[in-house]
Amino acid sequence: MCRQQILPQEYMGKIIAVTNRKLCTVPFLEQIEWICTLKPHAILLREKDLQPEEYEALGKKVKEICERHQVKCIYHTFVEEAKREQIESVHLPMWKLRECKTWKEGRISVVGTSVHSVDEAIEAQQRGADYVIAGHIYTTDCKKGLPPRGLGFLREVCEAVEIPVYAIGGIHLDPSQVEEVLSCGAKGVCIMSELMKAPIELCDR
Repeated sequence: MCRQQILPQEYMGKIIAVTNRKLCTVPFLEQIEWICTLKPHAILLREKDLQPEEYEALGKKVKEICERHQVKCIYHTFVEEAKREQIESVHLPMWKLRECKTWKEGRISVVGTSVHSVDEAIEAQQRGADYVIAGHIYTTDCKKGLPPRGLGFLREVCEAVEIPVYAIGGIHLDPSQVEEVLSCGAKGVCIMSELMKAPIELCDR
């Protein structure tokens, strides 16, 4: 990923960078450091395959990097670990959001979830979610064989809820595509693959 392919700051500030350490071609924490220099809206630490103690150890390091660059750090699924690290934002799968009326304990003040239908988005808002991630919007290798839900779906979700909606799935570091998504009413976009795979030695630091 050469530097001219990195989005201008007006777009980077609308991006949630979703992590997947298995995609990185350099050490994971180096990749996080580089992404934070681009000033995305947030880093969503989505390493769900880790054991709680492993996630907590990694999360501490990612949190330190995010704080150094003044980028929001969002923990995914691991609520108790988020409380111990005084994380303010957590992202939960819908099944976990349904377990309790509120997850806002300790310093946790922002809770988001992922939705795949308009009904789920409405339910998430009713259950106290502060934002939703809706997808998948475009064709993506992460969902091979599954047709994308498309921009029409995204527009319906944005119109159905009052909380911010972030789009995910097949979204690239492409201003025209980001604009296309934002025109549907989305607050921003989530990008995983291109940010996880980008070779940092070819990019502005």
